[in-house]
Amino acid sequence: MYKTGILLSIFLIFGLTECVFAEEDFTMRQREQMVDQQIERRGILDKKVLDAMRRVQRHLFVPPELHDTAYEDYPLPIGYGQTISQPYIVAYMTETALLKAGDKVLEIGTGSGYQAAILAEIVDEVYSIEIVQGLAETAEERLKGLGYENIYVRCGDGYKGWPEKAPFDAIIVTAAPDAIPQELVHQLKVGGRMIIPIGSIYQELYRITRTEGGTKKETLLPVRFVPMVHGDE
Repeated sequence: MYKTGILLSIFLIFGLTECVFAEEDFTMRQREQMVDQQIERRGILDKKVLDAMRRVQRHLFVPPELHDTAYEDYPLPIGYGQTISQPYIVAYMTETALLKAGDKVLEIGTGSGYQAAILAEIVDEVYSIEIVQGLAETAEERLKGLGYENIYVRCGDGYKGWPEKAPFDAIIVTAAPDAIPQELVHQLKVGGRMIIPIGSIYQELYRITRTEGGTKKETLLPVRFVPMVHGDE
């Protein structure tokens, strides 16, 4: 009877292990398909970005009931009226930020932490601000649990940025203000880039590059993001 119990335990352990590996293999194939069909075929060519999109497990950044749709090409709700952006937009914004390995990046709008994780696969340091306390807390816990030691999350007003950690090589804003927040521009290095959606009903994604004499503004593509709000709203 004792030996039978041991054998049953071993069988259950191996069975559970096989299930875990099978699930990991399945989600890996989903990520490969996502990168191939939704991202690379649509013109994203930066190998650093493509590799990061393959490594980060997007299904871990959405509610459990949405795991089956985590790798589809559309945004998903993450609670508090917020969303996780579609994979292509995450990849596009990351690529157009022109990131390098040693960069320090500020993200405005942590959400569930997915964009921060993608950035952390590429650059040295990621500072991420989330105005919704519940999202900030769960994102920080999730990212730490996944082993990201180069991501720093805090709850705060994104319009104010993170001045004590400035200047930044790049800033990525994942919510849409009506106009360019000048405080964020001031926190860019000269030559630094900010990727930001601007507008209310109609929105455009822009790349703002800080120059010696001011800024350079490039229009990228039409987008749809949740509104960016001040801390006192």
